[in-house]
Amino acid sequence: MSSKLPLALTLTLAAGTCVPGPAFAELVVLTSGRTLSITSHRIDGDRIVLQMRNGGEVTCDRTVVDRIVPDEVAYQDPGSAVAITAATAAGAAQGPEAAPQMPATRYGELIVQVAQAHGVDPMLVQALIHVESNYRPTARSHKGAMGLMQLMPATARQYNVLNPYDPRANIAAGVKHLKTLIDRWGEELALAAYNAGEAAVKKFNGIPPYRETRNYVSRILSLAGRK
Repeated sequence: MSSKLPLALTLTLAAGTCVPGPAFAELVVLTSGRTLSITSHRIDGDRIVLQMRNGGEVTCDRTVVDRIVPDEVAYQDPGSAVAITAATAAGAAQGPEAAPQMPATRYGELIVQVAQAHGVDPMLVQALIHVESNYRPTARSHKGAMGLMQLMPATARQYNVLNPYDPRANIAAGVKHLKTLIDRWGEELALAAYNAGEAAVKKFNGIPPYRETRNYVSRILSLAGRK
């Protein structure tokens, strides 16, 4: 009998047995339109003290804050959790012959939550982020792509992303966009379209003959355990 477990079940078991439950979070909406995800806040006279996820504090004038609402995406407390990524969980279930493992990332919980909410494999999303930005939320390409999932300005506008460098907003929009491409093209061509654009996929009726795009698709599929 095979010892392999379905990925979704593996992730659930790993999260349930190795990692504490997600903590509550708040989303600060500034008057500039920027958003900040925090663990808590307190009022200190005319100022607001924001408790950041990394444990630090930021104090700002109350006039720069439009509102504070519950964050729909909970966070994993980095001080009390064991970092488990989708790739690590899958590798543990499948043994040493599994696909190459990606490094643990503090965005693992966020990736799993958003990906599963939209019906996308978390391993595929993490592999894409690994290749696109190497988990750097402030990454910007020479073509103008921004953030963890390297959103182009037009894509950010399409999904109403006010701050493409905010990890939560970037991943949410990137996963929605990837899901749209997967539904339209299937997984391999969706990755090609994410990299080279849908026009190129239409033009060549398949993965474009660009070395960058072919390597991009192959690397992501390998990291996600598809090859």
